[in-house]
Amino acid sequence: MSMLQFFIAVDVTVVTVALPSIGADLGVDGHSLTWVVVGYTVAGGGLLMFGGRLGDLLGRRRVLLLGTGLFGVASLLAGLAPTFGLLVVARLLQGAGEAVALPAAMATVILMFPEGPRRSRALGVWAAVASCGLVLGFVLSGVITAHLGWRWIFLISVPFILVVLSAAVFLVDRDRPVSGDRRALDLPGALLLTACPLLFTLGVVEAGEPGTSPWPALAALTGAVAAGIGFVRVEARSRNPLVPLRLIAHRTRVAANLASMLLSGALSTSFLLFTFSLQDRLGMGPLGAGLTMLPLAVSLIVFSLLAPRLLGRWGARACVLAGLGCTAAAMAAIALVSASSAGGAALVPAMVLVAAGMGFGIVGLQYVAVTGVTEDDAGIASGVQRAADQLGGAAGVTVCVGVGFAPTLHSFDPFLVATVLAGAGLVAGAVVARRMPGPAAAAGAGAREQAG
Repeated sequence: MSMLQFFIAVDVTVVTVALPSIGADLGVDGHSLTWVVVGYTVAGGGLLMFGGRLGDLLGRRRVLLLGTGLFGVASLLAGLAPTFGLLVVARLLQGAGEAVALPAAMATVILMFPEGPRRSRALGVWAAVASCGLVLGFVLSGVITAHLGWRWIFLISVPFILVVLSAAVFLVDRDRPVSGDRRALDLPGALLLTACPLLFTLGVVEAGEPGTSPWPALAALTGAVAAGIGFVRVEARSRNPLVPLRLIAHRTRVAANLASMLLSGALSTSFLLFTFSLQDRLGMGPLGAGLTMLPLAVSLIVFSLLAPRLLGRWGARACVLAGLGCTAAAMAAIALVSASSAGGAALVPAMVLVAAGMGFGIVGLQYVAVTGVTEDDAGIASGVQRAADQLGGAAGVTVCVGVGFAPTLHSFDPFLVATVLAGAGLVAGAVVARRMPGPAAAAGAGAREQAG
């Protein structure tokens, strides 16, 4: 499960450093290259809850194999794609494969370990692997692009995906799918949930492009609002909603998922700001930029393994607030380094703070978001948590980086604008996190829900 998680996380960031090489090889400008990143993230995040529901209804093992196989085939297609259009299609399929496979994998881990220290340690390993995958994606992208070419950033994962498929066949127990009318899937809800962030991203990107008509951006943003409203209406009327009302009624989980979106938005923004600062402002090549981010990868391992130990001592709410605070301090450090035009070494403290923010914040929020789940809804609860994390990251990058680096929207330093917007989101996340119950209250709420 962790190997699958690692390569899925790698694919979120591995294309970032390789984008200039992809554009030069396929004859595509920077504006169009945005979709190589956004297409994967939004397709994966938008369909994650559908994938979680699919695992609950059809069986986690079956859905795990299906999603992992789709992810592997799409990775092969991306590496061999002869045109840019086919590459974007492959990235969309990679996101769909992630959306199907990842909730089933996370649900398998959750149900394998009971609530308490064992689940905390398991989620700590899970978060450490994901965090390292995200950051090592930058490092691997630089090394592979410099020595093998950009196509191998996709092809290198194919043999490992075959290992995951083989291991899952022998190691994951068969489970019984849910029978009856509950087999019906909310496909309209899934499509609307995917269309909403895609249209929102398109609108923000188009609004920041100089010399373009405002009408396409306005139409895309209007379509995003309409898709969001349509999703709410479909869920309210559906006999088998994508997000069951009992999950929405659980205030603690709602707060945890909302805080996850805000924290992930800032963390994803920080990754791109590190890359832009090292390559654009300091003139480093792909290999140098990737290697400079190694302290971030090492720190993520340390904090992700330390967080489960402190989770039991401090409680989830304290860990989450510590993570939000560390990330806010990292944003301030990035802004100061940008203003002072310091070298790459000056970004190391900000990288360590980002690692602490991800280690403490994400582990704590994951634990709260799946507290009290049962055999019937473990998959959808995992899907909601992962969707909140991934869509929050995509929305954060779209708003913070899209607005911050849009020349037509303002004349301020783009790094300053991006960090201020991310900081505002972190403040909102802290307000939400403070409303989460402490350890005793959360345990009592979980017990009352189980009794109900």
